[in-house]
This record gives sequence, C-alpha cells and structure tokens, in this order.
Amino acid sequence: MAALILPTDWIKNWDKSGKNEFLQFFQDLAGKPSSDEFVKDLQTALYELCWHVIQGNLKVDVAAGLLADVMELRDDMPSVLADVFCILDIETGCLEEKHKRDHFTQLVGACLICVPDGMLKERLDPETLESLGLIKQAQQFNQKIVKIKTKLFYKQQKFNLLREENEGYAKLITELGQDLSGNLTSHLVLENIKSLIGCFNLDPNRVLDIILEVYECRWEQDEFFIPLIKSYMCEHQTLCHMLGFKFKFHQEPNGETPSSLYHIAAALLQHNLIALEDLYVHLLPLDSSIVEEHKREILEAKQIARKLTMVVVPSEKTEDKEKEKEKEEEKNEKPPDNQKLGLLEALLRIGDWQHAQSIMDQMPAFYATSHKAIAIALCQLLHLIVEPLYRRAAVPKGAKGGLMTPLRSKQAPRPAERFDDLSRDVFTMLCYLGPHLSHDPILFAKIVRLGKSFMKEFQSESRQDTKDRMDSLLSCFLSIADQVLLPSLSLMECNACMSEELWGFFKLFPYQHRYRLYGQWKNETYGNHPLLVKIKAQTVDRAKYIMKRLTKENVKPSGRQIGKLSHSNPTILFDYILSQIQWYDNLITPVVDSLKYLTSLNYDVLAYCIIEALANPEKEKMKHDDTTISSWLQSLASLCGAVFRKYPIELAGLLQYVTNQLKAGKSFDLLILKEVVQKMAGIEITDEMTVEQLEAMTGGEQLKAEGGYFGQIRNTKKSSQRLKDALLDHELALPLCLLMAQQRNGVVFSEGGEKHLKLVGKLYDQCHDTLVQFGGFLASNLSTEDYIKRVPSVDVLCNQFHTPHDAAFFLSRPMYAHQILSKYDELKKAEKGNRQQQKVHKYIAACEQIMAPVHEAVVSLHLPKVWDDLRPQFYATFWSLTMYDLAVPHNAYDREVNKLKMQIKAIDENTEMPLNKKKKEKERCTALQDKLQEEEKKQLEHVQRVLHRLKLEKDNWLLAKSTKNETITKFLQLCIFPRCVFSAIDAVYCARFVELVHQQKTPNFCTLLCYDRVFSDIIYTVASCTENESRRYGRFLCCMLETVTRWHSDRAVYEKECGNYPGFLTIFRASGFDGGNKADQLDYENFRHVVHKWHYKLTKASVHCLETGEYTHIRNILIVLTKILPWYPKVLNLGQALECRVHKICQEEKEKRPDLYALAMGYSGQLKGRKVHMVPENEFHQKEQPVRSATSGSLQNGPGNTGKPAVTAATASAGKAEEGAVEDSDKSKDKSQAAQKAASKNSTAANKVSSSNGSSTPNSTKGSKEKEDKEKTTKEKKEKKEKNPGSTPEAKAGGKDKQKEEKPTDSKEKTPKADKDKRKDDKKEEKSKIDGKTAEKEWSKERDVSNDSKTKEGSKVEKSAGAGSMKSLVPRSEGVESDRAEQKRRKLDTHSSPSHSSAVKDNLNDFKDSASKHHPNHSTVLPKSKEKDDEKKESDKSRDRSNEREKKEDRKDRKRDYSNSDREMSQEAKRRKDENGMSSSKHSKSASPSESPHSNDKDSSKRSKSTSKDKSDLAKPEKTSGGKKESRHDKEKSEKKRDSTGAKEEKKHHKSSEKHR
Repeated sequence: MAALILPTDWIKNWDKSGKNEFLQFFQDLAGKPSSDEFVKDLQTALYELCWHVIQGNLKVDVAAGLLADVMELRDDMPSVLADVFCILDIETGCLEEKHKRDHFTQLVGACLICVPDGMLKERLDPETLESLGLIKQAQQFNQKIVKIKTKLFYKQQKFNLLREENEGYAKLITELGQDLSGNLTSHLVLENIKSLIGCFNLDPNRVLDIILEVYECRWEQDEFFIPLIKSYMCEHQTLCHMLGFKFKFHQEPNGETPSSLYHIAAALLQHNLIALEDLYVHLLPLDSSIVEEHKREILEAKQIARKLTMVVVPSEKTEDKEKEKEKEEEKNEKPPDNQKLGLLEALLRIGDWQHAQSIMDQMPAFYATSHKAIAIALCQLLHLIVEPLYRRAAVPKGAKGGLMTPLRSKQAPRPAERFDDLSRDVFTMLCYLGPHLSHDPILFAKIVRLGKSFMKEFQSESRQDTKDRMDSLLSCFLSIADQVLLPSLSLMECNACMSEELWGFFKLFPYQHRYRLYGQWKNETYGNHPLLVKIKAQTVDRAKYIMKRLTKENVKPSGRQIGKLSHSNPTILFDYILSQIQWYDNLITPVVDSLKYLTSLNYDVLAYCIIEALANPEKEKMKHDDTTISSWLQSLASLCGAVFRKYPIELAGLLQYVTNQLKAGKSFDLLILKEVVQKMAGIEITDEMTVEQLEAMTGGEQLKAEGGYFGQIRNTKKSSQRLKDALLDHELALPLCLLMAQQRNGVVFSEGGEKHLKLVGKLYDQCHDTLVQFGGFLASNLSTEDYIKRVPSVDVLCNQFHTPHDAAFFLSRPMYAHQILSKYDELKKAEKGNRQQQKVHKYIAACEQIMAPVHEAVVSLHLPKVWDDLRPQFYATFWSLTMYDLAVPHNAYDREVNKLKMQIKAIDENTEMPLNKKKKEKERCTALQDKLQEEEKKQLEHVQRVLHRLKLEKDNWLLAKSTKNETITKFLQLCIFPRCVFSAIDAVYCARFVELVHQQKTPNFCTLLCYDRVFSDIIYTVASCTENESRRYGRFLCCMLETVTRWHSDRAVYEKECGNYPGFLTIFRASGFDGGNKADQLDYENFRHVVHKWHYKLTKASVHCLETGEYTHIRNILIVLTKILPWYPKVLNLGQALECRVHKICQEEKEKRPDLYALAMGYSGQLKGRKVHMVPENEFHQKEQPVRSATSGSLQNGPGNTGKPAVTAATASAGKAEEGAVEDSDKSKDKSQAAQKAASKNSTAANKVSSSNGSSTPNSTKGSKEKEDKEKTTKEKKEKKEKNPGSTPEAKAGGKDKQKEEKPTDSKEKTPKADKDKRKDDKKEEKSKIDGKTAEKEWSKERDVSNDSKTKEGSKVEKSAGAGSMKSLVPRSEGVESDRAEQKRRKLDTHSSPSHSSAVKDNLNDFKDSASKHHPNHSTVLPKSKEKDDEKKESDKSRDRSNEREKKEDRKDRKRDYSNSDREMSQEAKRRKDENGMSSSKHSKSASPSESPHSNDKDSSKRSKSTSKDKSDLAKPEKTSGGKKESRHDKEKSEKKRDSTGAKEEKKHHKSSEKHR
C-alpha cells in the first residue's frame, strides 16, 4: 500500500522533483471532502514519509520542514500526525535497531512546533514523552495518572449530616446573582434568603460565606451587598474569621489572592463591618519579615553603589555580571503575594485613607509606596482630592485638562476647595508618597502649580493676620518640596519639563529657602531611600563616563548628555563636575560651554553647589607653602566668572556669601567677586597695563571699552545689568565696598597675623584690586540717583564707617562728577546762552554749589593744624578729580579711530564675507567711530572747563602759614602718596596733578622741593608697598621722571615751562611769587645738576634695597626699577652700578627664590637693552667746569644775591663727597654750624668782599674799584689756564656798571630774580680772575673774625644766619679740623665719583629747614655800631688762629703741587664737589679743600678757577629782608669761595676786610 501511495522514485529524486510531487499529492488530498477513506489515505501517506525517515532514507530536518508545510493545509492535520506518531511509537519501541528508535525520537522532537504538547501527552508513551522532554519523569507521570483516575472514579462523597438540601444553595446563588438594576433592594433579598435558610435547612454561616463569594464575583455592587451584609450579620468577629480563612486559602507558595477579595475586605473595613486589627493578623507576610526585606533592599542598594564607585578589573567584571544576571532571574520569578499591600491598594482605590494610613504606619517609611501599584493608587486618590482647587487656582491659561469623576463613597476624604484644605489630608498623603510621586508626573505638575499659585497669593497678601495664617501653609509647601518634589524629580528620567515647572515654583522663594532645599536634597535625601542610593551611584558613574570624554571638540554631544543627566540629579552631577574642575582647571572652558542644555532650576542648583564647594571647611584655601592661594579656589573663581556671565543664574547667594566672608574677616573669597565682575562687566584690574591702555583708560567709557583692556570683552550689557540688579535688589553694593575698604587693613592686622608676608601682600592686593574694580563697576553702571542714594558723604564714610580716606574718596568721586554735571545741565537749561564763557561760568557755579558741602565735610577728616597749609578746597579738588578731568588722550582716540578705519577697509577687501554681514559690520565700525569722536569732543570741552575752574581756584589752594617745606610734606602725605598707590591711573594722575599745580603757577607751591622729596629716600616707601602697590608707585615715579627728563633734555623747554615759575624759586618766603626776578630762579645748568643728584639718590636707594636680602625690598625695588626704566638710569656709571648689583641678585637667588630670580633676570635683560640710551655723566650735566679765580665765587653773591643760600651751587657740587664724607661730617656738624653762624655776622667784611661784585652800598662800590686795577693785570694769565670751553657767552659781559646801578634799598626788601643773577654771575667771572690774589689775605682774616664773633650774636641773628649756613661750606677755626678735612678730601680724590650732585638732597633738606627757621624773621637787624665792635674784638682773636692754620695747610699744598697734573685735574673735579656740599652741615668737614693758607700759587690758582666757575654757575641765593642780613649772607658765600682758594688769596682778603672796617 505504501508503494501505491508514495513511489520510491520520489524519495530517490527528492531534491529534483520528489518534494514538489509529494506536496502536490497532499494538496490534492486536502482538497477532497472529509471521509474515512480520505483520513486513511492521509494517515498512510504520512506514515510512509515518517517510515522513510526512520529507515534513514530521508533526513529528519527535510521531513520536518515538509510536515510543517503540510500542517497548514487542514485544521485536523496535527491530530492525524499525532495518530501516526502513536503507531510508530509502538512499532519502533518493539524494534531492536536502536538507530531507528533514535530517528523516530528526533523526528517527533523536530515536529513539536507542529503538534501541540497536549495531544502528544495523550497519545505517546510516558517513556517517549520523557525522552522528548515533555515531562520530567515518566514514573511520576504514571503515578499522577493513577491518582487522578482514583479520585475521579473511586473516591466517596461526603454525607450531608446537617440534612442540607443542595437545591437551597442553588436557589440562594440564583437569588444573589440576579439582575440588580431594577427596584430590587437588599431588604427584599434578605427576606428571601431567610426563607431559603428555613425551607432548605441551610447553615447560616455557609450562607454568609456564599454571600461573600457572590459579592466577590460582583465586587462593583457595593451599594447592594454592603447593606445586605450589615442586615444579615450576627457578629463582626465571625465575618472577620471568614475573610481571614479566604485570605489563608490563597497563601499557598504560588497562590495569588484575587483583587476582588481585597476589594470586599477594603469595603467592609471602610464601612466598619470588620476591624482592621482583627483582619490584619490573618494577612501575610509578617511585619518582621517586611522590616527585614526593607533592610535587605537598603543593603543591596549600598552594595550596588559601592560597586559602581570601585575600580574593577575586567575579569572580575564578567563574573559580577553573571552573578547579577542570576539575581535578576531570581527576582523575576514571581514573588510571594503580599496581602497587606494588596489590601492597602484596595483601601486607597476606594478612598479609605484612615485604614490605609494605619497599615502604612505599621511598615518602614516609604516601603509601601515603593511598590508602584500602591504609589499609583495613592496618586489617584490625591488627584481626586486636589482637583477642585487645581481647577480653580492653578490651571495655566489655555490648558484644558481632563475632568475626573469624584469618589462615590461618603467615607472618602473631602476634596480641597481652598489652600487651607490642603493641610487636612493632602500634605500628609504626599509625605507618605515621598519620592514615589515620580510615578505620576501629572500629579507632580499639579502640586507644583498649586504651590506656585499659593506663593503668588501669599506674596500679594497685605493683611498681617492672613499672612500669619498662611505662614504655616508656606512651611508645609517647603516641607513638601524637600521631602517629595525634589526626591521625586531624582527618580524621573530626564524630565526637563518637570524641572522647568518646579523652577516656576522655586523662583518665588528667596534664595535662602532654595539653597536650604538644595542642601537637604544633596546631602540627606539620597541616603534615605534605597532607590535614591542606587540612582546616586548610577549618576556619578554616568558623570564619570561623560567627563572622561569631554573635550573642546565634542562639547555639543557631551553637553546634551550632561543636560539629560542634570534634569533629574543636578546636585550629584555638579558636585562631581566641580570636584574635577578643582583638580583640572583646563576643564573650565569645555564644561562652561557644555552647560547650555541645562534648565533654569539646574542653573540655580549649580550656583548653590559652587557656593557649597567654596565654603567646604575641609579644603585649605592656601597652598602648603602658605604663600599662595590654593589652585582649587582659583579654578572655582574662574568658573564662577564664566558661568555667571554666560548663563542667567541668580547672583544674590554668591554675593551674600562673599559679603559674609568679609564680615567674618576672611578675604580669600574676594577672588570670586573679582572674577565675576571682570567677566560679567568687562572691567579688568591689572597693573600690567601698557602705556597705550593706560592712556585709553583716561578717556570716556567708549574709549575704555575699546582700548583699555587686554581682552575685548564685548556683549557685557546684559550680564552687567544682571549683576547690578542683584546688588541693588539685595542692598549689597555699599556693604561690599565698605567691607572691602575696611578689610584692606584687616588683612594686615587681623587676618595676616601668622601668615607669610608674601601671602598677606597678595591678599591685600586682591582686596584692594577688587575694591577698585567693584567701585569702577558701580560708578559706570549705577544711575546717578542710585549711586547718590546709596553712597553717603565722605565724612560719614570716614568717621562713621571708618573707611580709609583714599577709598572713601574713590567711592564718592563718581557721585561728585555726576552731581556737578547734573547741576551744570540744570543751569544751562535754566539760562540759555551758548557762549563758551557763559558755559564755563555756569560750570564753575555748579562746582561751587556741589563741592561747598564737601569742603566743609573734609575739615573733620584731619587735625586743624593740617588746614594751616592746605586749604580744604585744594584737598577736595585733588581727591575729587580724575585723569579724565585733566587731559584729553588725543593719541588714544586717534589710535582707536584708525583701527576702526582699518577694520572697515579690511571688511571691504574681504570677498568671502556675505554682503549683508559686510553691511552690518561696517555700520557697527562707523557707529563706534562716531561715538569715539563725539566722546573726544565732549571730553575736550570738559577738560577746558575744569582747567579754567582750577585757574580761578589756585590762588586759594595753599596758605603756607608754617613753611613751604611743611606744606609740601602735608601735600605728599595726605594727597600724593595715598593716591599714587591706589591704582595705575591714579599714579599717573598724581604725577600729572603735580605738574598741573606747577604750570598753574600756584602760590606757595615749591615744585623743586616737591620733586626732591619724591625722588629722595624712596627706600621706606618701596619697602612698605605690596607687590601691586610697588607697580603703581613705579608708574608714578616713571611719570614724574618723564616730566623731569623733558625739562632736563632741552634748555628751551625748561625756560618755557619752568624758567619764570614760582615752583622753581630758590628762596623761601611767607609771601608768594612776587614777579619775574630771574636771580631767584634755578637756572638750567643747575637744574641739570639737581636731576643728576636725584638719579644718584635713586641709585643709592635701589642698591640699598637690593643689598638688604629682604624678599619684599628686593621684589619691590625690582618692580619699581622695571617701571621707571624708560627714564632711569640715564647716566652710564649709575646704570653700571645697578647692573652689577642686579647681576649679583640673579646669582644669589637662582636657587633660593625663583620668583626674585625671574624678576631680576627680566630687569637685567631690559637694562642691557637700554644701555645704548645712557650717556656719560659729563654729558648728562656739566661735570667739568671752567677753571676760574676762587674769588669769582664770592663775587657771584653780589647785592642781588645777598642773604640767599645758593641752593643749586650746593646741589651741584657735593655729590662726590657724599658717601666718603658722611662719617666725618656727622662728627663736625655742630662745630661747622657754629662757624657758619659766626661767619654770617661779619657783615662789614662780607660787604667789602661782595663789593667786587658790584654791591649797592658805598663800601662795596669802593672795594670793587680797588680791585679793578689788579684785575686787568692778571686777566690774561688766568685765561690761559682755563680749561673748560663750555663757559656761557653771558660770562663775557661786564658787570661793573650793572653793579653800580643797584640801590642800597634793594637789598633790604627785594632780591633780584634768576635772570639778573645769571648776568651778574657772568660779569663776576672777569672780576674774580683779577681779584684772586688781592682777596686771599683778607678772606683768611675775615674767616677768623667771623668765627670768633659767633658766640656774641643774638638769637634773631642766628635765625637769619641759619639760612645762609645751610647753603655754605664753613671753614673751621681749628687747624686740626682743617687737617682732617684735607686728608678726607685727598682720600676722596683717589676714588671715582659715584655722583656729581648727590648733595642736592641734603642741600634741599637744609633749604627746607631754613624755611622754618628763617621766614618769620626777614627783617631782623642788629645795630650797625654794635656789630662793628663785636667784629673788631673777635677779629684779633681769630687772626692768630688763622695764621697757625695757614702755615700747616701751606705745607700740605706744596706737597700736592708735586703730584702729576692728570691726577690733579681729576682731583679738582672731586674737590669741587666736596667744597660745594654745603647744603648740609654733614659735609662741612670734607668739603673745603683750600682751607690751608699760603698754598702754592699755581695750585691755588687751579683750584680757585675750578671752584669759582662751579660757584658762579650754580649758586642760587635766597631772598631775605634786611640789608645787613643780606651782607651777612653775602659774607658767608664769600667764605665759601675763600675755602676753595690758596693761602695767598686768604691773606689778601684779610687786608681788604681790615681796610673796609
């Protein structure tokens, strides 16, 4: 039969045609109608096919594929195939060939997908089923079949002992299951049930059980069954036990309690038909096992977190993954049913909150709601409660929202209609819900919106009683935000919308509340919940992954990842990012750029995290060396500036933090404020500004922005506005300024107690720089009204707030400028007149009105004594002006305008730029150009007005009630020094202001003295500066030197800018500048000597600082020297001295202090570069003077010069002797001063000597005639010896006639000025050449007389003589002293000159002292007759002493004649300096080389020539009042000249003085 059905050829040619023919055959069979024959053919065909497989003729998989295709032809095919398998199973089981049995088993296994398991289990043997894997064990299967058959066919049924009838139960079920939609009530049904119980003898308890069963099946019919059970019930306990048994029935290992049972239990509980305590004991699991499970969950979560943070080796990773997979599979198996949670869910769904709350209280916190079903049920209940209030108060405009059907149960919580209703149930429910509100984002949004509308209502409420009532609600909302909203946000997966929604609510809180919430969220919340522990670990892990890959190139994708991560867990993410930034500051830029995908809430959290990181008590804010601020703090500060500028983050918290730190006396965190202001407002603070930048900073705001900063920080308008608003809204502007101003000194005295000096200096600089920067920001960004309203007056700032004066004026200065401009505009509008003159008058009127109160206010800042010299008006003017007021930086404006023109040109030439962009850029550049030009014009007008105002004010600036010296001291002390180190621009301002005061010809202001005080003894100032202050001080000195150098370089400039100015008078008088008397002025050549002396002083101070070894001294002087490099050193030998010392510093500090080494190397390199600009000393000033007769010095002090100390003669000559002579001069100070005073009293002798210079008195005239004859005979001889060709042309002019023209009365009150003095100097030269020999003896006698007469002089004469003594070198009356001086001078002669004019400083110091002694006593005169008597007595005594001294000195001079002539010339130059160091009595010992009498003619002649030239060029006398006093001073000067001559000269002078007497 098989052959008939399936031919063998099909199997042989299976692949070619057999398969298709077989399929076609089956399709034909399937198409026939069903019949027994058909089924038989089908079975036979399948049997044959399978038999071919069993025999191995056909492969199993081929046959299985074919069978699978066949099965689709008919529905009953699987059953037919199962029958075939059944037959084959029996047949193959009987066969001995094992391979055939295996083929069968494989075939059936391959066909399992075609035939259902159930069919095979019915038809195959158990052993076959076992081999196929359909059953586990054949033996158990057989046993189970036996049991089932026994139960079905042989087990006996229970016997009805209660004689119940089954029909009664059937009727009962029918009664309970009927349609309840009609008028059927529970009462009617109950009656029927009672009838059935009685009729059919039913058990009441079983009836109740059946009622519960039916209720369970129809659980939605609460309204019918609850009243029925209430009516039927006998005892609560019975019902509870029945329910308990029902729950126990489902407590099998894999049992599942139906939800309907939970529902009826919940309904019965809600209607109090059973007690929760009674039912609770029947429920599983036990409470203890729930607690254990909760603990286990927390432990597992912590372990997962720990694993994520651990570094794991790759091999361990795979093992851990396998273990985790196993655990996951175990968890995925069905957990045992928790009946307590099921009941809780049912209670929540029907709205029974009280019983639900009781169950949750039995469990650990948040255990119940951690199950999603419970959380969603509770959320649903909350939806229903808040719905009415939400609809009324919180639905956003345009939102529709779906309406919710309220609960039908009367026992359910009442819906909230007002905000007060929320505190009834809603807040409690939310607290039970906790972080699991995340399961319902819609409810989350509703709660947040309710909070938002409540806050608006709260803020708008004005009544206090209502506000007090609402306070409790506010605290509830804060608690909900802390315990529910923020934790829930953590569990939501990157829901940016919720984050923004929450920010809408949070932004209505003050930042203090918000930051408190963020702190709780970050530091506490994540530890309270197992889920959050895991989330935290996962967030950190993900953050690490992102941060490892973050670079500048992939900012965008990384930023998106950071954004997604930050929506849910910003605190954790930012904490990690900030920790990375503190280690790696190169991450700042990419991190800042990647934060653009954050939400507003995230930005606020970032601000909090930054503040928390800054305030971290575990972090040290100093590096281990305690000399620098820690890098982590610097990194965070940089991040603050960048982030707050780029993103709209609220600044109040950060600013308040800095304020609080300052209040606590800590200034480290000012670094943050500095960065924030710099980045947000574009205001840089740097002392490394270039000259061009500094120049730009003196212009208007536009010029500052364009050319004043290193980085062109654009688009700061919005960010600076935000910063301004934050400061004003929280009233932090003034407190920050005041705290910074107070903290500057606090850094030194409070904060810097045990800190390294270097760190203290840095902190001081940081505090000061931030104050300047912050003040600048306020000045440029606050409106006039805001500024004036917030900044108090200067006296209040200083006296009440104890603000340092410089800071107080710095803060007030913009206020004055604003007020003056406002008043000026007001006056212009009131009186319309466009003339320039009218405008100026209005401006001056505005200044007077605004500044008058300031003038009164500043009086209280200093002692009354101060105002004796400086007027409050001058003080206030100095402190209230800026560089903007003094000069227009035309160069800077031109430079920026040219830059813009170049930009326009470049834009035109750029072919790649689109046309519309070109147009925009060109418009921008043109607009900027117009703005700059307009600003320049505006500033020019302003400066003209200010200068006009100063011109009118200047006469009342300086009173000089004490002395000019004292005035200058106060000016420097109270004005210049405090301000010149305040900022770089203030340094320039101070220098320019001094120049301006000079140019305005301000009465009582001595420019010379001012510059001298600035350049002399800078050691103390430099040593007391911080690093930045020394930069500013150096800049100030640089500007001062620039002015001095300009005057020094060109005679014409000097004559124009200084020649006839009162600041260059060489006398001191109480009265001001009285005209153009040239003789009182410092001439150009002497000014050059003075400048050289200043350079020498600077060198001396610099070398001293470099040699101290002190870090601060060396650092500061190197900074100052670098700053003044353009103008100093100019003299070659000074430069070499500096270079040598700096080179030594480089060698010494290379290993010890690298920062000093770097500074020194930098300066050294620049100094070498400047060498080409240095000049020898004799080119810098007239070092070698023409040799002249010694008497020319005495002749120079003619009637016009009498009584005036020759300040510049001294300044030009004492330099070389300065260092060598200091020790000896200190010893002889008192003696030389005494000798000077005595000499000054010998007025008759002085008149006689000075007569050779054309005195106006009869005696002096006579003396000049006597000498004229000798002058003619010796003139030619002397001229041959003259070696200096640089004598001025004026020296050739005659002086005799001019001298005769002078009147005696001139010498009493008025002294000629410098121009007359110059001419007289030149005329005196010729006479001095002739007069040298005749004057020698007379000079010697005169000196003796003057020395002896000193002790008898009155105190008034001593005062008047004091002025002369300070400017003259005085001979000592004892021969031993003379010898010592000569030896000292010789020592000095052998050394090279460190400076030609170093004594000018001392000279000027004496100059100052003389002012204090001299100016009240200008008219003091002794009676002439008494004076003559005294002089006669003293002259006899002194003559004897002088004879002895002359002999000794003569011998010394003869020895000197034998020295070689070259050395003699160099000695002459040195000696000239020694001789002229008479400005201070310190140099008197070493300064008179020609005290020895009877010196060789040749030697004396040479010396007299050099010294007389020196004196004639340099001596600048001082004005005095009395005629006799003048002659006394004149005599002193003649003594000086005599000191520099030979012995013969002195004898001649003695003779002439006796004749005179």
